Amino acid sequence: MRKPIIAGNWKMNKTPEEAAQLVKDLIPLVKDAKCDVVVCTPAVNFAAVKPVIEGTNIKLGAQNVHFKASGAYTGELSADMLKASGVEYVIIGHSERRQYFGETDKTVNLRTVAAVKAGLKAIVCVGEMKDEREAGYTDMIVTYQTQMALHTLTAEELENVVVAYEPVWAIGTGLTATDEQANETIGVIRKAIAAKFGEEAAAKIRIQYGGSMKGSNVKGLMAQPEIDGGLIGGASLKAEDFAQVVNF
Repeated sequence: MRKPIIAGNWKMNKTPEEAAQLVKDLIPLVKDAKCDVVVCTPAVNFAAVKPVIEGTNIKLGAQNVHFKASGAYTGELSADMLKASGVEYVIIGHSERRQYFGETDKTVNLRTVAAVKAGLKAIVCVGEMKDEREAGYTDMIVTYQTQMALHTLTAEELENVVVAYEPVWAIGTGLTATDEQANETIGVIRKAIAAKFGEEAAAKIRIQYGGSMKGSNVKGLMAQPEIDGGLIGGASLKAEDFAQVVNF
């Protein structure tokens, strides 16, 4: 059995004071959760959030990581910097990073490898655009993105990888893939992993759905056999809304 994982992606929201209050409000609401719980906050909030969640079942995540250990990369953070700040998880290749900041399948791979080699747990995002789905290319795109992102890793190293399927057309739009669409595409992702790393590795890896999962649709999505959790955007910014997803 794969243990579900619900990760909140706060994106560019919350000051340190607001971040600390959000996790304070969240702790009693999710203390009995049957899934792994992660909050991926802006880096400026690490120092405020980490001491509040110490000793709880909530883990700290980041929203990006650079693939070099150090150097002239203004505005970037290395895996060692994240680890030293108490970070355990990191989102890599989010559709917004790809769309607005030039992230490519190659840099997603470099960041994923760097994170895993450094001992972080990578949440690697893959997904298609609306026109790509309509043209029938979804399976081809998510297969390529998944295999490229995990290139050079071993089956054993996949134990520190979570894949998040994000249909780009469902990010921040209020649109959601149907339960069956999400399950089918996540099944394609799992087959892509099996082809590269073997059936055992594919059966173990956790694959989230990341397209506008919220309290009103979480039960249907999480009832699907291929879906192992969610990467939650807007619904993670209020403790009650996020807890509703965590306690599905």
